[in-house]
Amino acid sequence: MKRLPIPDDVTGEEIDKDVRQELQSLPKGLAEDVSRNLVMVARLIDEDPEGAYGYSRVALRLASRVAAVREAAGFAAYASQKYSEALAEFRAARRMTGSVDLWPVMADCERGLGRPEKALEMAGAPEVQKLDKAGQVEMRLVAAGARRDMDQLEAAIVTLQSPELASNSVQPWTARLRYAYADALLAAGREGEAREWFAKAVESDKDGSTDASDRLAELDGVEFVDALVEDDSDGDTDTDSDGDAEVVNSEVPESKVESELQPVEDSVDDDGLDDVDDVDDTDGDDGDLKG
Repeated sequence: MKRLPIPDDVTGEEIDKDVRQELQSLPKGLAEDVSRNLVMVARLIDEDPEGAYGYSRVALRLASRVAAVREAAGFAAYASQKYSEALAEFRAARRMTGSVDLWPVMADCERGLGRPEKALEMAGAPEVQKLDKAGQVEMRLVAAGARRDMDQLEAAIVTLQSPELASNSVQPWTARLRYAYADALLAAGREGEAREWFAKAVESDKDGSTDASDRLAELDGVEFVDALVEDDSDGDTDTDSDGDAEVVNSEVPESKVESELQPVEDSVDDDGLDDVDDVDDTDGDDGDLKG
C-alpha cells in the first residue's frame, strides 16, 4: 500500500477527541497511522482538496470500518467535486452511526450529480426535523440551491426566508444565509433588496467566509485601480504617499437595511421547504451510487 509523506510534527493527537475514541478499536500502531492521515486531510481540505483526497484514501484503506474515516473520505471527495464517491462514503458513515447529521451534504451531492429534484425530496424528508438548527439552515441553503438549479428563482427566495434570516443574532451560518438570499434576489433582478442583504451579510461575516464585501462594492460601482498601471487618459486615479491606489469612486451610499423580509407568495410551506415522502437513501433507485 502506497503511503504519502507526513510531516514529523503531525502526531495524530491533533484530531478531535471523539474521532480519537473511535480509533481506539484499532491496534495502537494502526490507529496512529490513521489519525495522522486524518490530520493531513483536515490540514489540506480547504487549500488543496486533491491532496486531502489522497490522504483520505490512505486512511480509508487502513480503516474502512471506522465511521469517522468514511466521513472524512466523503468530505475530501466532496471538496474535490467527486460527488458520486462522496455520496457513497456519506451513506456508509450514516449506516454505521445512524446519525442524520450528513443529510444536508448528501442532498448537496445530489445537486452536484445533476439531480436537484432528488435534493428537494430530501429537503422535505422526516430526517430534516431531526437535524439541529445549524443542520436545518444548511438544508435550507441546499434546497434553495436546488430551486435555482431548476430556474425557480422566486421559490429559492421564499425558501431562504426564515426566522434565522431575519434574526438580529449572528450565528455561524448567518453570513452564508444572508449572502445566499442576496444572491438570489440579485439573480431575480431585485437589485435594491440584494444590495441591502449583501450589506447585512458583510456585517455578519467576521471571518471573511463569503465575498459579500466585493459583491457590495460591485453594486455600488466602486472600482479599484492597480497602482502599477499608469493611465494617461485621465487623472481621476490618485495615489497616496505610499504609492497605493486610491478608490476611484469613494462615495459609497450608507447601508439602509430593512428589518423585515419582503413577502413573496409561493407554493412552499411555512418552513420554506417542500413536504414530500420520506427518502430511503439505501434503496435501489437511481439515487443509489457506486462507491
